[in-house]
Amino acid sequence: MVLHTSARDSLKVYPSHWWAGMKNTKLQLLVRAPDIRSARQVTLKPYAGVKLTSVHTYKNPNYLTIYLDISKTAAPGRLTFTFRNGATQVTQLSYTLKARSTQNGKTRIRGVTSEDLIYLIMPDRFSNGDVNNDRITGLRDQSLDRSDYFKRHGGDLKGIQNHLDYLQQLGVTAIWLNPVLLNDMPDRTEHGYAFTDHYTIDPRLGGAKAYQELIDSLHNRGMKIIQDAVYNHVGIEHFLYRDMPDSSWFHWWPAYTNTTYKDQVLMDPYAALSDKKRMSDGWFTSVMPDVNQGNPYVASFLIQHAIWCTEEFGLDGWRIDTYAYNDLDFMNRCNKALLDEYPQLHLFGETWVHGIPNQSYFVRNRYNMPYKSNLPGVTDFQLNLYGIIPAMTQGFGWTEGVNRLYLTATNDFVYTDAMKNVLFLDNHDLSRFFSIVGEDIAKLKMGLAWLLTFRGIPQLYYGTEILMKNFANPDGLVRLDFPGGWPGDASNKFEPGGRTGAENDVHNYVRTLANFRKGSSALKTGKLMQYVPEDGVYVYFRYNAQQTIMCVMNPNDQEKELDMRRFEERTKTFTKARSVIDGTEKDITNKLKIPGKMLWVAELIR
Repeated sequence: MVLHTSARDSLKVYPSHWWAGMKNTKLQLLVRAPDIRSARQVTLKPYAGVKLTSVHTYKNPNYLTIYLDISKTAAPGRLTFTFRNGATQVTQLSYTLKARSTQNGKTRIRGVTSEDLIYLIMPDRFSNGDVNNDRITGLRDQSLDRSDYFKRHGGDLKGIQNHLDYLQQLGVTAIWLNPVLLNDMPDRTEHGYAFTDHYTIDPRLGGAKAYQELIDSLHNRGMKIIQDAVYNHVGIEHFLYRDMPDSSWFHWWPAYTNTTYKDQVLMDPYAALSDKKRMSDGWFTSVMPDVNQGNPYVASFLIQHAIWCTEEFGLDGWRIDTYAYNDLDFMNRCNKALLDEYPQLHLFGETWVHGIPNQSYFVRNRYNMPYKSNLPGVTDFQLNLYGIIPAMTQGFGWTEGVNRLYLTATNDFVYTDAMKNVLFLDNHDLSRFFSIVGEDIAKLKMGLAWLLTFRGIPQLYYGTEILMKNFANPDGLVRLDFPGGWPGDASNKFEPGGRTGAENDVHNYVRTLANFRKGSSALKTGKLMQYVPEDGVYVYFRYNAQQTIMCVMNPNDQEKELDMRRFEERTKTFTKARSVIDGTEKDITNKLKIPGKMLWVAELIR
């Protein structure tokens, strides 16, 4: 059999290229072409430092896998593979080994830390920078209707790049984008969580060129990029599902079986094995097949893709979707592979669970138990659901209101490093915080002040700073367009003149506090000390040898007076406190009055 020109042109290899000098010398190449299995006799033209160690074939004749050992002495260049069927040459494959960037860990792949402020963007809903990619011929979803929040709206990577000045001036240092990989599904492609090709950046967002240009622009500004990883599932139109190498690449059931979404069974000492299996191996939705990460070929495919994206684009961090639904042994292996190559990289997993033991189970912790996660950080749902939200929406009680926030924070002892957890008020799946607090601007400001002064890595959802609202019923309502991101929008909220007085007030509040935070060593990396809430008031300090910041949260309607003698442990060498927001100073040697519905943030001065 000899591949015809059209078939030869359709030969694909994953990863599409690799790099010399990787710490892990093993590489798995998945080759896909019509009936490529008949050419299972594969040879590698001699290349110093590179060995072809084995070839694996699948039930599906359109796939085979090549295993290479690329020693640390191998130089960048081109590998040549020849595929034969007996004595007949079928085709050749030229494969590139690139040189790794000399800027890794310097201007790119720097990691994301508590010094950063993350801004979460759904690319389809932020700004349309290139109308020419709004629809792409050949893709299944041809919708373009901004009046329907389940259709595509045309936002893209160029639109984000066009507004980096806005983000940087706001105080943002890193952006996290909802997934940018191709989602060639028939509908609901706006969110990006149903991949159909791991090695293609969605052309409706601008493709790989626009992605690299955006990331280069970020890095040139000293800003960072976080990519959204989805390991647990793919879209049902993914070529690996529609034309799978073999059935063991996915989890199967006698009849369609959904995950139970019950993370508790993974740690429950009394759990039934059948419940554990349904949780981990059940499908996330009927159009998102559950990937079998226990299959070593699948595991390598996913891990290599994560490494490939990191090196190719210069990623600074990964947010890992639906962390609890993955095979957790696979996740440890994947995390280790990434951190072995890039020790400075930050990884944080989505842990939309209930309870501090549940959340901390999935991250580096201090428990003595058989399963030990190596994940550095998580999205801190506990400080959201059982922290800042009750603090802003409940009256003061033994375990209610600000006491709930205090009590949740007291359990940080279970984490190896709680500073690596990502704090947030809302995101693309949750009701917007402004709506949760009853569109009360004073409470929104308190939430924002907490976000930017508490321990951990703060994450702001796009539009929170301009009072975007709505409840996640359905989720499309919290994923509306950023006004001004499209030509002809009635108002442009990227500019002060396009915002209302209230919107400018909140925007300026965020900008002032976020930019102060950039220069505040105490807020970025300092220790946290909190005091038991009294009379409905919660006081905490961020401090180090250079700086002390006092934060007083008073969600009550009425003014409260504090006896400052209680806080002498942190204040005894100071006499005044200067407001971070307006620069006014208050004496802190005796009594301190704090207005109602305010989180007062002040730098202590001698």
